[in-house]
Amino acid sequence: MEILKTIDVLEDKIERTKTIPLLNRILIDKEELFKAIDDIRMRLPEDLKQARMVKDERKQIINNAEAEAEKIIAEAKEKAAALVQEHEITKAAVEQAGQIIDEASRKARDLRAGANNYVTTLLTQTEEKISRSQEIVRSALAEMHSQSTMQISDDSSAN
Repeated sequence: MEILKTIDVLEDKIERTKTIPLLNRILIDKEELFKAIDDIRMRLPEDLKQARMVKDERKQIINNAEAEAEKIIAEAKEKAAALVQEHEITKAAVEQAGQIIDEASRKARDLRAGANNYVTTLLTQTEEKISRSQEIVRSALAEMHSQSTMQISDDSSAN
């Protein structure tokens, strides 16, 4: 994800900035930091688009699973109808048809559950990445605020 690369670059810049002795503080170019934050904000919609794509993919998987389930059920009903017509095995056909329908229903449930689990995992991962990105931005903003406050305080005491 591009937003994570931008955050990595921002972290690298912060790491490479010289520390003010005894204060364990750094000075960083405010414009450079704001540019990086703006870049992150601009890239957030892309991450949200990815989440929407995952959601759409989930919907497509579920639709495909339901279509497959309907196909299996239709085939089972056709088989059941054909078996019922044969008078010697009518009872066995009814039992087999029920088993086929049960199996088809079970497969459909399994397909839906699998698709839901897959999409839930992808959405959870995307949510975690976005959350981490937000935490990094908040931390950077807090650090900038702290540095600005310290610089104002230092400037006031120097005068």
